[in-house]
Amino acid sequence: MEKQIQELMDFIKADYAGWGMWTDDSIKQKMIDSFNSGLGFKVGKKYIKIMKANGGTPMSSVWGFIVNVDDDPKFKKGDILYPAGWGTPTRNRARGNIIEGNLKGVTWTGPAYLI
Repeated sequence: MEKQIQELMDFIKADYAGWGMWTDDSIKQKMIDSFNSGLGFKVGKKYIKIMKANGGTPMSSVWGFIVNVDDDPKFKKGDILYPAGWGTPTRNRARGNIIEGNLKGVTWTGPAYLI
């Protein structure tokens, strides 16, 4: 699943790079470099936590969680979950699946809210 995690990280980075209304190319590149260096992940027993920088501190805010087990009673391995807090995802609905390549419900800010 390392390949799919890297694809998700690349997707998040590309979404951020295309988001801003940049007027100065040097500022744009600094912002993109800062965002990219603050993005990371940590593998846990049940979930992979995707983190991003907050206020310049790398990996200090939770972007979302990826299900990392095959035996979850509600979700499939690779499902993207919205964060409920620093160490816990919401368990109401998946926002996509990295194994299936379904990233429609995610942006650089995180998995989508439910509507």
